[in-house]
This record gives sequence, structure tokens and C-alpha cells, in this order.
Amino acid sequence: MTIQPRTSAWPADRVAEARAVIADVAHHSDLLIRLACNVLVQHGETSAERTEAQRLLVVVDARRPVRLAQREDQGRAAR
Repeated sequence: MTIQPRTSAWPADRVAEARAVIADVAHHSDLLIRLACNVLVQHGETSAERTEAQRLLVVVDARRPVRLAQREDQGRAAR
């Protein structure tokens, strides 16, 4: 009995999913966008794709403090 190596398509599947998230970034959460960016930074096919994913990750991270501040302000207004 010969055991054949199992080739996995998971990296290609994850990269395809990450590209789909980035392509429709307006309809996904920051967490999912951040995960997709991290996948593309690590596994993107071209240096341009990896660079663009890194830049989007910086933009998403830069938005975060504003959203937290807005939530805090809304919490104070509700009191």
C-alpha cells in the first residue's frame, strides 16, 4: 500500500478569499479586512499586491482610534 502525499489547495483558496474581501472592502468588517490584508501581505503573488495590502492595512489601522473615540462619545451622550 502506497500513501500518496496529500496536496492541499488551502493557500490558494485563502488568497482567493482574501482578494474577494479586498475587492468588496466596503461590505466587510475591519477585522475581516485586516485578516485578508495579512494573508495577502504574506502570500500575495506579486510585490505590488503585497505592498497594496500592507498600505490598506495601515489605513484600516489608522481608522480604528476614531471609531473607538466615536463610540466613547456616544456612550457619554447616552448617559
